[in-house]
Amino acid sequence: MKVAPCPVPQDGLLQRYVGEGATYTDCYEACVPGSVDLEQFVAAFYTTSLFRVERIVLRLALRKRIFDSDSAAMIAGETDTFAVWRVEARTDGQILLKDQSDLTRSWFSASVAQDGRSVVRFGSAVIAAPGASLPLAAKLSLPLHRIYSGALLRTAVRGLVRSRSEI
Repeated sequence: MKVAPCPVPQDGLLQRYVGEGATYTDCYEACVPGSVDLEQFVAAFYTTSLFRVERIVLRLALRKRIFDSDSAAMIAGETDTFAVWRVEARTDGQILLKDQSDLTRSWFSASVAQDGRSVVRFGSAVIAAPGASLPLAAKLSLPLHRIYSGALLRTAVRGLVRSRSEI
């Protein structure tokens, strides 16, 4: 499954940050055979081996354990928080999360295309403080961020495809 950068869709919840002052936004998409809903996509994303490494870092920083059930509760709408994220906006096929510093956003989208495949998208925004530009550290980390974002989506898509083949 090919993961490719793409523009944030006009109806995407992340669109509100595109071109907004000193903000960086990105979006990556992939097609998955069959019907995949938002809950399946986000669950696959947050349970990948790659994201589990990030969860270890978060667990150490937050000094609390992070469980799959924590993300599942957020995805299902039972809570608006997961680890360092809080739901900023949600629709049937999209969810926009902001981190506790209020400086980054993570966006997920899942929809079924006309050909019966599903299109899954993952995007992010890095937001500068009002009246400021992005910090140098944020600017320097953007190339690594792009690679990591694509890898996270690629790993989630592989998990979705693998889980479908096991059925």
